[in-house]
Amino acid sequence: MSNVMDETRSTLGLVDTVISADKLTQSTRAAVEVFIAAGTPASTMRSYRSALTYWAAWLQVRYDRALADGGLPPEIAAQFIVDHLERPYGEDNLHQLLPPHLDAALVLAGVKGKRGPLAYTTVCHRLAVITKWHELKGWDSPCAHPSVKTLLRAARNSQARQGVTVRKKNALLLEPLEALIATCTDGVRGIRDRALLLLAWSGGGRSGSEVTSLRIEDLRQVDADTWLFALGTVTTEDPAVASEKPLVGPAAWALSDWLAVAPASSGPLFRRLYRGGVVSTDALSSEQVASIVKHRAALAGLEGDWAAHSLRSGFVMEAGRQGVPLDEVMAMTEYRCVMSVMGYLRAGSLLNSRAASLMESGTAKNSAPASRGSGEGSDQ
Repeated sequence: MSNVMDETRSTLGLVDTVISADKLTQSTRAAVEVFIAAGTPASTMRSYRSALTYWAAWLQVRYDRALADGGLPPEIAAQFIVDHLERPYGEDNLHQLLPPHLDAALVLAGVKGKRGPLAYTTVCHRLAVITKWHELKGWDSPCAHPSVKTLLRAARNSQARQGVTVRKKNALLLEPLEALIATCTDGVRGIRDRALLLLAWSGGGRSGSEVTSLRIEDLRQVDADTWLFALGTVTTEDPAVASEKPLVGPAAWALSDWLAVAPASSGPLFRRLYRGGVVSTDALSSEQVASIVKHRAALAGLEGDWAAHSLRSGFVMEAGRQGVPLDEVMAMTEYRCVMSVMGYLRAGSLLNSRAASLMESGTAKNSAPASRGSGEGSDQ
């Protein structure tokens, strides 16, 4: 096996570019421990671990440095972008700056699936993870530098001109949400899925990891029409204070129905089901929450790209459509950045705006009978 690896490295020109597995493991483990100490959900940690492992490997072959060596300068973040995103090269070609032998080394180390550029969304996710890593370490984030933001925006525009589009998940506004709920008629599974969908949506657009992290102990019933659920340390800044969110009306009733068919005094709130509707003691995973959304959307006959995030974006867009004040939306969602909310909120508010329906308004005005004015010219 060793001879085969040596031959592969020689063929790829990797004699001097070999990733140290020991250094990679140590660097990633140290970074992961920082995220765990910060209370990052296990489901989120899986994607974070993958991103941190890649950063550790790339830094090793590109700069011969480790994650723990200190904060990264903006120049390294910029290099990460141009190394992994395609850019125009010549008349009809796209090109990335990551040298082929380094690209091959990353693949050989198992941190990259195949040679070539990464998707724009993947690069953005890895930049977001390294930003979070710097925040937890108390370092200035290289991604916050204006030059890096400008480069990333330019890279996205460049890819768009080349026909590479960034797809977003469909947002579950009120009407499609009701269509999903209408499919929840299949016994215990339907009761669970209805409660999950309504809690995640009505409870502030909760993420898949927040939903699967909820436990029976996090619930408090106020009355027959109201429940409170605590998010704990998943999203709050002070671990000693649990952030409670309300569930009222249909969402509260759906939760009561689920607790009636799956009674428990402790443990995961939303659990897996065996055949025959037997409730397990194991919690659902974030991936299963996404599968539930997709499955219910398919049953409802809804086209589009649906996922767990559809609940979160849909809640904010619907809030914008119904004119809910920004501070109330921020309080329910617990978004820390106003700009993260404003995109969805504005999109929702525009759905009911007069600016979006000028043609309809103009047609109605032009077709109105003359007698609606001053009464002049009426044929009495």
